[in-house]
Amino acid sequence: MTVLEIAKVGDPALRERANEIDRAELRSAEVQALIDDLIETMRAAGGAGLAANQVASLYRVAVIEVEHNRRYPYKPPIPLTVIVNPTIEPLSEQTLLINEGCLSVPDLRGDVERLLEVRVSYLDRDGVPRETIAGGLTAGTFQHEIDHLNGVLFLDRVSDPRSFTTWEEFERHHKQDFLRRIEPYSA
Repeated sequence: MTVLEIAKVGDPALRERANEIDRAELRSAEVQALIDDLIETMRAAGGAGLAANQVASLYRVAVIEVEHNRRYPYKPPIPLTVIVNPTIEPLSEQTLLINEGCLSVPDLRGDVERLLEVRVSYLDRDGVPRETIAGGLTAGTFQHEIDHLNGVLFLDRVSDPRSFTTWEEFERHHKQDFLRRIEPYSA
């Protein structure tokens, strides 16, 4: 496994829609190695997820995992999940305002309205169809990674640019209010 370079905002790959993968392609050594490298890279960077676009690959695959995450200690645990060709369906019209960051947008955070509850359908790394119903911050994490696969960055979803902040200033001035706001969705 290899820790790959993470593409930063401005890299054209981040604005491309990733291509669906058929089962034969998914079984290939190339795609399986990419999945392993995505996992290794996400963990090394302390991310909650990583989409193939973020390492300049246009396969429609992302990985998600939250376990004692140093960047997002308030997020509920998510077991390692590999999502291939994901689709997302809203299960509620309710939204939650989440202050998000991104490995491809270093040292910047901003408030994004995310659906409160979603159903995500996808193939796992073995090509087995799966479905996850996610709520709260976990729903936000899935939406963030699927946005990447569609060439969308969290920057595009920030409705109020006054919410942009560096990580340091978020910690200093905004974190406590954010934690109070999301407390019902953190468990």
